[in-house]
Amino acid sequence: MTVTHASVPRRKPSLSFFGFSAIAAAVASAAAFTSLSLGFAPWAMFIGWVAYFTRPTSAPQGVFNWLCLTSGLLFGAGAVLALQTLTPVMGPFALALVVFIVATIVVSMRAIRTLDNIPAWFLGLIAFFASHVEPALGAIAELAGAGALGSAAGWISQRLQARLAAH
Repeated sequence: MTVTHASVPRRKPSLSFFGFSAIAAAVASAAAFTSLSLGFAPWAMFIGWVAYFTRPTSAPQGVFNWLCLTSGLLFGAGAVLALQTLTPVMGPFALALVVFIVATIVVSMRAIRTLDNIPAWFLGLIAFFASHVEPALGAIAELAGAGALGSAAGWISQRLQARLAAH
């Protein structure tokens, strides 16, 4: 059966629907402002927000999600260092080798209960490569800080929305 736009039932948005949206928008706006004020790239903060919502069940799970994100950042930095070392010797094959090794390790992390959030790992890798920074502890700390701000904002948004839903 093909679902068409006409066959999907439409619901009228309720007041709580708009409240949920307003909460998310207000928290996102405040987090973006805070990110910019702290010298973090707002896009990096939103990577943390997205990582939080890959498994938004609790504050401790949010911390584990952030640890996976930060681990991805660290592996991204390690991958850049490996590429800088191997590319002059191996040429373009270095990329294939480094990606194979990093992907094998990251996907294997699904066996470790607190570090098994593979999407958050890959968000960390993506964020590191997208940032175009040198693989240094300061750069990793800045991206991890932005991710922590985004994760905290995701948690705050979720908690405020839960309070709205309770009323």
